[in-house]
Amino acid sequence: MKENDLLKRTFFFGVTVIKYLRTLPETSDLKVIKYQLIKAATSIGANYEEAQAGSSKADFTNKVNIALKEARETNYWLRMLAELEGESTVLIPIIKESNEIKNILGAIVKNAREN
Repeated sequence: MKENDLLKRTFFFGVTVIKYLRTLPETSDLKVIKYQLIKAATSIGANYEEAQAGSSKADFTNKVNIALKEARETNYWLRMLAELEGESTVLIPIIKESNEIKNILGAIVKNAREN
């Protein structure tokens, strides 16, 4: 996968999460989860985008590591929603994509630290 592909993928992942959350009811507990999830899911792409302009290898690695942390948090909130709302045909592929993005970012961080 080219880095540009991951930029697009993380961007559209954030969009997909927002669109999914718009379909959920406006309960007080879901309001908190939606807020946290939107922040985390959109931050993945924003931090990965920032990493592309890193001033050094260490700066790049740090930004990608932040994106990874946000991906892990996103995955947490998605799993919480799956428990509370049930695994829908819409939510399952979002969780799958979340896991894939998390694994890709983890591999990038690991590779950057080893080289």
